[in-house]
Amino acid sequence: MKRSLGMMAAAAALAMAANGSAFAGPGDPVKVIYHINEGNEQATDGLRNASNHLKADPKAKIVFVAHSKGIRFLLDGAKDANNSPYDAIVQDLAGKGVEFRLCAFTLERGKIDKSKVIQGVNIVPSGVAEIGLLQAREGFAYLKP
Repeated sequence: MKRSLGMMAAAAALAMAANGSAFAGPGDPVKVIYHINEGNEQATDGLRNASNHLKADPKAKIVFVAHSKGIRFLLDGAKDANNSPYDAIVQDLAGKGVEFRLCAFTLERGKIDKSKVIQGVNIVPSGVAEIGLLQAREGFAYLKP
């Protein structure tokens, strides 16, 4: 008897839910990845979303993962469309437990020195690999502003 892809996906989701790896239990913080790879406009939206997210759910565990054009807001001197520096809001969110992770491959490809990354940002080997790891091994939900 053949199984449809939908049935297999549903069975996999139920199995993950049964062992607790897919969903936060009652009282557990919701864990969310904000994926930033399109540039400063997307980063601005993501930062605003995360701020609102924490107002609605202060216990949420939020991790920004940036690669490609998405790393720009995490570099020294970066400013949004209103000429406001990104580092202030990044530091504010970091003070509320939000983590920021930046792709080392993107730095290497762009010949950007690690010293240009604002303080408190963690450099990870690969942004896309980090997203996969957070989803598959740590049960993070995926959001893309």
